[in-house]
Formats: sequence, C-alpha cells, structure tokens
Amino acid sequence: MKHAVSFRSRKGQPTRPSAGKKWNLNNINRLATLQGVFFIGFAAIILRLFTVMILQHDEYKVLAKGQHEIDQILEPDRGLIRIEDPHSREGTYIIADNQERDLVYAVPKQIKDPKAATEKLAPLLAMDPAQLFAKLSQPESQYKPLLHKASEAQVNAIKALNIEGIAYTKESWRFYPEKSITSHLTGFVGFDENDAKIGQYGIEQYFNEELGGKPGWLQTERDGAGRWITVGERLIEPAQDGYDIVLTIDKNIQFSACNTLKEAVDKHGAKKGTVMVMDPHTGAIKAMCNYPDFDANNYQEAEDLEHYINSAVSEEWEPGSVFKTFTLGAALDQGKISPSTVYHDSGCIRVANYPAPICNSDRKTQNRDVDMNFVMAESLNTGSIYAQQQIGNETWYNYLKNWGFGEPTGIEMAGENRGSIANIGELKDIYAATSTFGQGLQVTPIQLLTAFASVANGGALMKPYIVDKIVLDNGYEVKTEPEKVRQVISAQTAKTLSAMLVNVVENGHAKRAGLPGYFIAGKTGTAQIARTDGRGYDSNKHNDVFVGFGPASSDPQFIMLTKINEPKDVSWAEGSAVPLFGKIADWLVDYMEIPPDRPTDQ
Repeated sequence: MKHAVSFRSRKGQPTRPSAGKKWNLNNINRLATLQGVFFIGFAAIILRLFTVMILQHDEYKVLAKGQHEIDQILEPDRGLIRIEDPHSREGTYIIADNQERDLVYAVPKQIKDPKAATEKLAPLLAMDPAQLFAKLSQPESQYKPLLHKASEAQVNAIKALNIEGIAYTKESWRFYPEKSITSHLTGFVGFDENDAKIGQYGIEQYFNEELGGKPGWLQTERDGAGRWITVGERLIEPAQDGYDIVLTIDKNIQFSACNTLKEAVDKHGAKKGTVMVMDPHTGAIKAMCNYPDFDANNYQEAEDLEHYINSAVSEEWEPGSVFKTFTLGAALDQGKISPSTVYHDSGCIRVANYPAPICNSDRKTQNRDVDMNFVMAESLNTGSIYAQQQIGNETWYNYLKNWGFGEPTGIEMAGENRGSIANIGELKDIYAATSTFGQGLQVTPIQLLTAFASVANGGALMKPYIVDKIVLDNGYEVKTEPEKVRQVISAQTAKTLSAMLVNVVENGHAKRAGLPGYFIAGKTGTAQIARTDGRGYDSNKHNDVFVGFGPASSDPQFIMLTKINEPKDVSWAEGSAVPLFGKIADWLVDYMEIPPDRPTDQ
C-alpha cells in the first residue's frame, strides 16, 4: 500500500525515523492520522467480505436464487369419501369426489388500468366493483383469485375482453354425486378466512387433515426476464395425496331411509326429522339421515344455515317417554321390580315438596293396581316414578352415566354435542322424578340410539362408529374395530326388558311398528317442547321419537331411531315416528334377508 507505515516493530517497540532526515512533529501526526483512516477502511472491507461470504452465505444465496427461480405449489388430491355398496362389483360407492373446474384469476402487477378492468369485469364476475377494484389495484401482487368454478360461457366472455393480467387455470373442486342425500354425512369443502380450502361439517371437517393431504412444491430456474429456463437445476417435493375414508353406511339403506324420511316430514308438515339405522352388536351406523338437507355442491344456496347441521349427532332435546326404557331397565337390573310388579296408580303423584302433582299424559284420575308391563305399554308417568323410587336418586344417576348420557359418544362426526343430565346429578327428588319420563334432561339422537342398543345386544354399551376404514396413500388400510365401552345391564335384564318392549309394539302405543312374521321391540316418546320464555312447556308443539329393533326374540340385526320434530297433523309419536319406523323396517328386513322369528299368522 502506498502510504503504509509501520509504527511498531515486531517486538512491539516504536520505530524511529531515519537519522539522516529531520522530522516535523505536525507532519508525523498528520501522517499517522491518514494511515489510521486507511487501516480502519481496509478492516471494514475485510469484515464485510467475511460477513457476506461466510456468515450470510446462505441468506444471499437464497436472495440470488429468488431472482432466477420460481416456487410452484403442488396441490395434493383430496381423499375420496366412500360408502358401502354391497351389491356392486367395487363394493363401495363414492359420495365425495374431485373434479377439475376453471378458475379466473388476476395478476395485478400486469394490469395497467385497474379502473377500466373493473368496469368491464364486474358484471361478468357478478362481483362488487369496489371489492374487485381493491383486488386489481395491488401492483406488487401476482395472484388474486376472482371466480371459482367458472362456466365455459363465463370464461369465453372474459377472454373476449382481452384484458392483460387476467389469467385462467384449472383447479380441483369437491364434487358430491348424490348432492343432498349424503350431505349431512360428508359436509362440504369451503374456505377459511385466508381463502384456503377447508372441510366444514360432517366427515370433511372431522377428517380434514387426513383427507386434505400435504402440498408439495416445485422449484425451477428462470432468467432475469422471467422466462422459464428449460435446462438447469430443478428441485421437487411431491405432494402427498389425502387418505380415502370408507364409511359403514350402506348405500341402499341410506337412500331408502332418507327418501322415506323426506316423505314423512312433508306429510306431517313437520319442522324436520331424523333417521338412523345401526348394527346393535357392533355400533356401526348403516344409515344417518336428516331432513331438510342441502346440496353439498351448492352449499351457499341453502335456505337456512341450520340445514348444514347434522341433527343426528348435534340436536339436544328432551326425549320424552322413550326414556322409560332406561328407568324400568335400571330398576329391573337392580332387582327392585319385575314385569309383574304391581303398584297402585291414582293417575297423579306428588313428589317431595313440589307444589304441583305429576300426572300421566292423559291427566285422568285413576284408582287401579297395574303391573310394570302395563306401565311400559301404556307409558304411565306415575309408574316410571315408582320404579325409580325403588332404586334411589344416586343409583339412577349412575345408570344414566353408564349408558353414556351427558357425554359425547365419540362418533367420528363433526359437531357432536353431549346433552345434559346435570339436573339429575343434583340428586333432588323432583329432577329424578321428571327425568324418568324424559323431561328435565337433554340427549342427542346418537346417544339415545346407542344406549337403546344395549337392550338389543345383551346389555353392552358399544361405541358408535361411522368409519369402516381409512385407506392411506400407499394403499394400507386402517380398519375400525367394534369397541365395547362397558356392560351396563345384565344379559338377563336385557332379555326381560326386550320382552316388555315387544309388548309395547304388540299391545301398546306402537302397533304400527309391527311387521308380520317378526317380533319387534320398541318404545315411543312424545316430548313436550319447553317454551322460549322459560314458563313451562308449549302445549301446541311436540317432538316425536321411536326407537325399535328386530328380530327381538332371537338375534336382532338392526336397531333404528325415527324422529319427527313438531308435526302439525298428529298429537302423538304413534301417528308419526312409529309408522315411519314401520315403513322403513318393512323394506329393511327384505333387503337384509332377515329370516322371520315368528309364524306369519301371529
């Protein structure tokens, strides 16, 4: 270096000027200052090169690659949802598939006149001009989706405008072949707050991560002008497709049950209805229907957002007299009553210090001795209270917990609610009394069906399930195995209780559930609906339910819940939910080829 001067020897001692030249002190100071400045500058350059080349090497490499490469997201295929189709060659039927549809999008940085583009595009996109203008007026943005699922006519009309910065591509969309009849099973794929696709309701929501898969990426070089370089470094991480979900639903049972439900709801002018069919031995759901439903392909067009809700797992309601099944079942299991146990029925009964008497549904004064078989068949409130009083409040509450009430069943379906038996947990006489005939507590249809199935299968509470298997992207299958939660009542109690429920169908208020050649067991429930002002119950509204199974005398092959909310033309479940059960069951025993368990002339 031109002015390099060493002011220290190797030993660290100051060097002296040549003896042959006289040095001025000011000159020496100026020279030292100049050399110090050059030294510091040189050191800074060296330090910067070290930082860039060594410490920040990776960072600058990324920045450099960013000028010449583009990252492309590789979208995975969403997993399919299938149901069982026993009579088809494949054995399953697709109810949620994928289809490619056109997407119109903008590259705002290429749009020269956002205002003019907005004026031309807004009518074709059926989009608010202000919102469209906001999307197009982002000069740094390279992607803004404008129209999903564009029709061929819409794409052609937009192309005819020849607006620079408007582009088109194909994107995968969910397609539901059966539209509404399986909509409460599948749910649908919508968008979250970041405009990303996400499963909503049903299986789509519950298994969103498994169905959605994992995106991949493609990194490919391009030149400074943005043109793709056909040769060069390419890195790829393949997308992992989503898993397929196969449900336990039988296609034919689902279609028959759902269509029959729709007819019943329309016939009775009802608010809505629900049907479920289950294998009582395993807990596998064979049909799950609600009506009104919605078209999962066009979910935005649903008349009411409540139509998205799967009432079979979400609705919480006071079930009414169907709950007498559990009251008498608990007392039977404790050995405190038998079908022939007699009590005196006066038509009404007073409980503790409650000011008003609790009466039977007909509110008639009686003076008779009746047995428990009669109580079940005629659905006497006073008789169910008598049975509960024999076992006490705490024992009654424990049986309800063991039957699964007050807790979610764990079925693989989004939106399941837990119901409530909190009042009974307070162990007060009045709450225990009203709960014996299904008031003052809340249950869900899936809870009621699952608990009732324990009577059909010998006393075991089985965990309900709707997923038969999950098929991984490598073809490996994860099978669902039936799960026994606990034994609630003894096998003998279940057998005795089943016979009492057969008597309900044979001689009680459920005759229209009977089938020639079969013993059918079941119980009705006509539930009053609480007033919205909290002052008692609405005398003009009720929810009707029936749960039954068959063949009851041997090996029950199915159990079914039918529910009609607020029918306008009947006053009791025997006129709505019961005949709905009978019609579906009549078809079901034929479809399932269930042998009769009694002579057809009986």
